[in-house]
Amino acid sequence: MGGNGDGDGDGDGESGAVTVIVRVRPLHLTNQAHDDVCRISDNALVLAWTHDIANYAYLPPASYTFQFDRCFGTDSSQAEVYKRTAQPAVNAMLEGFNATVIAYGQTGAGKTFTMEGDLDSREMRGVIPRATAEIFERLTRCEWYEVKASYLEIYCEELCDLLLPLEHPDAPKLVLMEDKSKRGKGVFCHGLSESTVANEREVLDLIHFATERRKVGETKMNARSSRSHCIFTMLIETRKAGSDTLRKSKLHFVDLAGSERVKKTGVAGTLLRDARYINTSLFFLEQVIVALHERSSGKNRSHIPYRNSMMTMMLKDSLGGNCKTTMIATMSAEEFSLPETVSTCRFAQRVAQISNRLEVNEEVDPKLMIQRLKAQVVDLKQALAEARGEAGAGG
Repeated sequence: MGGNGDGDGDGDGESGAVTVIVRVRPLHLTNQAHDDVCRISDNALVLAWTHDIANYAYLPPASYTFQFDRCFGTDSSQAEVYKRTAQPAVNAMLEGFNATVIAYGQTGAGKTFTMEGDLDSREMRGVIPRATAEIFERLTRCEWYEVKASYLEIYCEELCDLLLPLEHPDAPKLVLMEDKSKRGKGVFCHGLSESTVANEREVLDLIHFATERRKVGETKMNARSSRSHCIFTMLIETRKAGSDTLRKSKLHFVDLAGSERVKKTGVAGTLLRDARYINTSLFFLEQVIVALHERSSGKNRSHIPYRNSMMTMMLKDSLGGNCKTTMIATMSAEEFSLPETVSTCRFAQRVAQISNRLEVNEEVDPKLMIQRLKAQVVDLKQALAEARGEAGAGG
């Protein structure tokens, strides 16, 4: 990839802060929560605990109030969460902007449930299938469009294409690259397959296939704990009738593996190695967020350490770049998870201070322009021939 110049560059587009949404998962049936642990309003989350709870959670007795763009309680529906989080991202993408939805939080806090849910249930399906349905429904109003999908997994700092069979003989080596040209692709994964999809069902089939390949493991905190970061991407091209201008946009759905405290998860062996990679990459993500926060606060911060990990490099455009970004911070209000919940809230508040730039991704298709110009030449020649014929007849 080369070099360490990781500034996000200057753009002429409008700026927009990262939207941060909080979702608190329902309590486990076996746990009893104190009434004063968590209070939720539309845009505020209040955490407060007594001396007894503090001893249990290894925290001093305290009360914190965190402000976010929106907070969802334990009784929130999948439809509510989608409407507030991913629907604005879908709107932006269909207008030609890049967009990203990131799920962040401790292990077992409901990130994958929020992003995917039950793909076969209309009520319990998550953000990705709902966004897919709306995208294809609205694209039917376009004169011409093409949709492609990709699914990238980052496991222990190795890149894996989840849309290819495990032992695919012709699978290329995946490499992260960056196109810094004015209308370039930004950061992308060279060699990652892109499947053309025609409808919602084809997308869901791809997700089903990829889900079977994702790295998961059982821990004390989560029976199906994701052991990798995954990025599902939809790439869309649209064009109006008679126009040679293409709009190209992409929508990333990022399901980050959850942070883990080994003492709580009880992992060992391979799962312990996974946890170390996960926690290290999330630490690097926090370094990027802190650097961007300092830059937005007016500090002279020229270097942003995106290249410290595969995941932060992939998120370079989404955090501080040309993208409309939403983060869903999932958390638990259980006493056992209070330290992680406080940490997640603090992290999410720093993310909310990041400012991205937004630019419509338009370019002229040279093939279509050449076809249009050739057609104009033919029309002009025909008009000239007719004019000469009329002049000759008049003479």
